[in-house]
Amino acid sequence: MAEIPRIVSVDDHVVEPATVWSDRLPARYAEVGPRIVRAPMGEITFVGGKLTVTPGSEGSPTDWWYYEELRRPLLRLDAAAGVPRDEVTMKGVTYEDMRPGAYQVKPRLEDMDVNHLEASLCFPTFPRFCGQTFLEAKDKELALLCVQAYNDWMLEEWCADSGGRLVPLCLIPLWDAELAAAEIRRNADRGVRAVCFSEIPP
Repeated sequence: MAEIPRIVSVDDHVVEPATVWSDRLPARYAEVGPRIVRAPMGEITFVGGKLTVTPGSEGSPTDWWYYEELRRPLLRLDAAAGVPRDEVTMKGVTYEDMRPGAYQVKPRLEDMDVNHLEASLCFPTFPRFCGQTFLEAKDKELALLCVQAYNDWMLEEWCADSGGRLVPLCLIPLWDAELAAAEIRRNADRGVRAVCFSEIPP
């Protein structure tokens, strides 16, 4: 019997490692650029169509992305591989609570082998699916550096040692067409053939 062809998935996700931005941004952005802070989950509200989650002072630890005034927890929903369906919730988690393949290359490739995947194109998590987190940021100079840092990490770390199995998918600065075109060219020169883009662009 012929072997079933391996799958090429064009809608996977990656949880960005804690050091994606802290390792790449200039030191002056250390206190405002995206960084991980560990704290319990606090209040969750949904008002006017907007979900807001705040850190708390009691309970199990959760890893949070802090960026400007944004506080965004890592959730079980973000990395649910191998988790029973009824446990896929808005519960806060740490990196240690996730399968390593959610954010590390070698374990991801091993998970892909188990799932019969040949190649995978991964959308971001913290930036949201096409970088809306940076579109909504106040400091656009910092936001552009964040987009570029993500793309450098995507190419130099996430995809570089995957033997072509992890396909680079880069962000663009959605708020400026000329900057977006420049970032597309910068990455195209490095072999990138895909960028994230919103179905409702700004």
